[in-house]
Amino acid sequence: MARIGNSVALLKDKEFAALAGTAFARSQAYSTILIALALYADLFGTTGFVEGLFGTAFALVQLVIVLPLGRKVDTGNAKRYLLAGFLLNVVVFLGFIAVSNPVHVILVRMVQGLGASVLWITGATIIGEISPDGERGRWLGSYNQFASFSSLAGDLVGGYLLYAYDFTTTYVVLTVVTLAAFALVFAFLRDNPGGRKDPEESGGIETFRSLIGLPLLRSLVTFRFTFSVGKMAVIIFLPIYARTEFGISAFAIGWIMAGGKLTKALTQGYVGDLTDRFGGKHRFVAVGALLYGIGTAMVPLAALAEGTLAPVTVSYLGDTQTLGGAFFALFAAYSLLGVADSIRLPASMALFVEEGEAYDSVASAMSLRSISWKVGQVAGPVAVGSIMDVFSTEVGFLVAAGFIAFATTAFWWQARRAAAVRDGPPDPAPAES
Repeated sequence: MARIGNSVALLKDKEFAALAGTAFARSQAYSTILIALALYADLFGTTGFVEGLFGTAFALVQLVIVLPLGRKVDTGNAKRYLLAGFLLNVVVFLGFIAVSNPVHVILVRMVQGLGASVLWITGATIIGEISPDGERGRWLGSYNQFASFSSLAGDLVGGYLLYAYDFTTTYVVLTVVTLAAFALVFAFLRDNPGGRKDPEESGGIETFRSLIGLPLLRSLVTFRFTFSVGKMAVIIFLPIYARTEFGISAFAIGWIMAGGKLTKALTQGYVGDLTDRFGGKHRFVAVGALLYGIGTAMVPLAALAEGTLAPVTVSYLGDTQTLGGAFFALFAAYSLLGVADSIRLPASMALFVEEGEAYDSVASAMSLRSISWKVGQVAGPVAVGSIMDVFSTEVGFLVAAGFIAFATTAFWWQARRAAAVRDGPPDPAPAES
């Protein structure tokens, strides 16, 4: 039976432990900065359109970089790119210390997008390359599981630092964590852990054309175009919604986000094992996406819950906070989103790796996975933010849920057709003698 302990056991492998440190530093920084963005939105009094640019700026740079980066990782020394990504993230933290208006935030988010791409694509590709045969779901699921735990730490620790101290102290702590991860990778990860593909075997565009010709991979890419619009609306706007509409503190916003990260962290490695045992990974993707749509549609219930549910007063660390109905509604919605992601993510990543192996181009397949997300990530926040400006924040979340429902329905239909093409018609029954 798959257990959470199976993921922890992988830490005995020094290379996996070093890469888990990569996931930890990347995810902790990402989730902490999401809470900081809510504070910047409140501080600068931004509109939904500008708040959408906080997400679009991050994704736009990634949209440009992911394809060439994937080819570089496939053909070069992935360890060097990983180390460079850590140093770039340190530059990001220094930049955030100096911001004084929304334009500065947008510019630094662009640099953050570059650094996050380097760490994400390179780290996930190396995990896929060095994982033993027959255990890829476990390795990828466990890798994401540690990322979820670190993201949870970013929600709680980062939220507390932003609440109790200031931006500078928070970013100094993130810098220390990032440099520690740099040291682990430098010391324990083998040199050139990827780089299996000969750059003369094919040009980058030929490889991507060959990969996109695979029916199942094409259905996954199409799914992520639309699904990302809905999910990014939740990631960017839920913390801002909590802060600007209900005045929820940075630390309490961290608790909301931690609810989803905790459910994801506790279950993702287990679900990764299940995908290895039972197969049918496209079914896991569809079920997880459906649950994510339901969770997104639950977010507007916060407006109904506020003032309806009796507030609760919580004391901690010598401080007291009153949590209203909106807090509990958002906590429940985000927790369901964590369960949904734990079902979807390990299967999705494993499918991209498996399809990429057909052309010995795992990193290129992962780049396609990333770029398919970036299209929606670039357009989604600005589009949904504009809808929120014209109508209301609640309508914006319901539109996001609609995008997710459409993406899930289309993927289920396309994936079933792709499976039928791949498996071919059944063998004819033997003739009676």
